[in-house]
This record gives sequence, structure tokens and C-alpha cells, in this order.
Amino acid sequence: MGGFEARLYNCPVMPTVFRERGFRFFFYSDEGSPLEPVHIHVVRELAEAKFWLESTMRVAYNRGYDARTMRELQRLVEANRSRIVRAWNEHFV
Repeated sequence: MGGFEARLYNCPVMPTVFRERGFRFFFYSDEGSPLEPVHIHVVRELAEAKFWLESTMRVAYNRGYDARTMRELQRLVEANRSRIVRAWNEHFV
């Protein structure tokens, strides 16, 4: 694991919600002031995406994933939506 990736995997200000298929699903402890709406970041190697989880899930940004991988990530985020929201609420509320 490279230095950049090692920092992403071990940084205490970026709580990991879960890992699956080599992806890390996390949020930052400082998500803005005022706090941004519920969302999740997904990183693997040097690629990252962010998904909003309000009423309907949508992509906030994609930096480096191809279309096939983004479809896979959308399925994983949707399948774990309640887990993500619960972790967010436990951390921020």
C-alpha cells in the first residue's frame, strides 16, 4: 500500500463505515459548517467518488472510476444505505 493510500486507510478523522471488494466507504469527521447532508465517500487506490444519500441517491463527484465501476458503487451504496445513515447519525448526532 502506497503512502497516500495508507493515510486514507488509517486516518482517524475519516471514519470507515465498511470495506467491500477493495473499496473503502467513509466520511470525514469535519463535513462542513453547517454540516453537509448525509453522504459517503468511496476510495480505492487513487480514485474517489462521493454519493449524496438524501431522498434519492445521486453522485456528487467521480474522480477516476469508469462507468462500470460507478454502477457497482451505486449498487453497493444503495444496498448499504441504512448502515451508512446509521453510522453518520452515530458520529454526528
